[in-house]
Amino acid sequence: MSFKYTPTALKKIEQIYDEAKYLVRYEKGNFASGYCVLEHKKVVVVNKFLNVEGRINALLEILPSIKVDPETFSGESLKLLDQLNIQIQTAPLIETRTENLNEADTASPENPQEPGTQANEPDNIV
Repeated sequence: MSFKYTPTALKKIEQIYDEAKYLVRYEKGNFASGYCVLEHKKVVVVNKFLNVEGRINALLEILPSIKVDPETFSGESLKLLDQLNIQIQTAPLIETRTENLNEADTASPENPQEPGTQANEPDNIV
């Protein structure tokens, strides 16, 4: 498959980032690689002095390293990712644990402390 480095292709790749809820910004800066990724803020900063080909290459280089839910992508974006042979890292899903608790798990011990002491009481030091 031949990929053409055009402004339209750049817009399609930016759309992938938009669907992944990442903000793509073009700013000036001293980036050794031409880009910077702020993962916790979901921001990708690309050197604004790069031409269209450089911008596309920077965004394609970053794409495999971001963690996203693949279900957020449209069919067109998934097709483009497949054509470019790019594998996206899936974000870890938060697992909810819903197990039935039996009575032994919910029963509390009758008196876990020694007689004569009370919980959360400060020690009286004289």
